[in-house]
Amino acid sequence: MLGVSVDTLILLMCAAFGAGFVDSIAGGGGLITVPALMITGLGPVTALATNKVQGLFGSGMAAINYARAGHVDLRRQLPAASVSFVAAVVGALLATHLPVALIRLGLPVLLIAVALFFAFKPGLNDIDRTERIPPVVFMATFVPLIGFYDGLIGPGTGAFFMLGFVALAGYGVLRATAHTKLLNFASNVGGMLAFALVAKPLWILGLCMGIAQMAGAYVGSRLAMRIGARVIKPVLVIASTAMAIKLILDAISA
Repeated sequence: MLGVSVDTLILLMCAAFGAGFVDSIAGGGGLITVPALMITGLGPVTALATNKVQGLFGSGMAAINYARAGHVDLRRQLPAASVSFVAAVVGALLATHLPVALIRLGLPVLLIAVALFFAFKPGLNDIDRTERIPPVVFMATFVPLIGFYDGLIGPGTGAFFMLGFVALAGYGVLRATAHTKLLNFASNVGGMLAFALVAKPLWILGLCMGIAQMAGAYVGSRLAMRIGARVIKPVLVIASTAMAIKLILDAISA
């Protein structure tokens, strides 16, 4: 069952296409799809659960696209993806036991910090730099932290992964984007499975939106690979700032 009319489905698929495009470049696709789902009358939990279903397709397509172009080795990323998956499951299962509302208050500050970093940090381009922490330490600390956050709350996960790969792992902007996608896909899967246990996602609607997400992610990732940091940085700054503004407005209206 779709749970929405055909006209509404078309609008949601358009939103999913846009979300897939933005998310494949800089993250933040949920900023488009979650409000779109809630506008149709879905409850917050159902909207979040359905969003996890459709979000899988965009991050999965982007990961495959970047891998085919040689920007990331998906097999070498499997251990880190597994960590992200498990952490997201734990985060989603603990969502009702932790002060999520309190955590949300600090998110705008973090997202604005991410936007400022990518907007004003000199020399950020597609050239790799010296790593600040070893890959094993990065996988054991930063990856589970962001994966847990994605399962617990979610907005800005792609941007936070990007920040880690650039600032800590020393990756260039394009390579960081490519490596973010599999980890985000894994955390989406973990969050979706946990949500499925406690909520009722609209599976068919999620699959339909997922098709549109794949198309948007394909176009977005191709554009990112063609232009690199020149398109990734401004999209990331805009998406992070928009997410921060929305979270602030949500807090004010609550």
